[in-house]
Amino acid sequence: MVAVIRVVSGSRLLSYAEGVRTVYLDAFGGAPWGEGPEHADGYLRRLAEDAARPGFTAALALDGETVLGWATAWTTPLPFPTGRCYPQIAAALGADRTAAWLCGAREVDELAVASRARGTGAGAGLLDAVTGDRADGRCWLLTSVAAGEARTFYERAGWTPVTHPAAGGTGLAAYLGPRHPAGAAARLPF
Repeated sequence: MVAVIRVVSGSRLLSYAEGVRTVYLDAFGGAPWGEGPEHADGYLRRLAEDAARPGFTAALALDGETVLGWATAWTTPLPFPTGRCYPQIAAALGADRTAAWLCGAREVDELAVASRARGTGAGAGLLDAVTGDRADGRCWLLTSVAAGEARTFYERAGWTPVTHPAAGGTGLAAYLGPRHPAGAAARLPF
């Protein structure tokens, strides 16, 4: 299997909705996520809105016409958002670091790779496709602290963890991209 990585528009990504849904369920259906079909359907509805965000970019990993994975990203606005899980990250980093490190940066929102394509370079290719064109290197993402496989993948790809896990290994972990100018200063502990 050879994954071909393509940067695509939001509408092009949505034209592969069934494949995106299938990979979503494969990637997020098990531990630690435990997301079911209703979450996959909700993601597809949200994706249609996300595609209108400033700086939106997406990439697909394809084997022929079969979706092996996808990634989406956009520019984090200023002021920093207050919905979803953003308040937890802002509280962990503080207002100054949040504004300096994350606002105006490329935020990787989703990265999913089908289990059969893991270890093939598809994930790294997708991550690079949605962040590699950022000339200033200011990219970031977050994942669940409980997602050990994902955290290991990001760290091997050179991403720097910038938040401490909550007691009991719960909560979110924020990462700065390998070329983020604050990366060296942000190495834990800070």
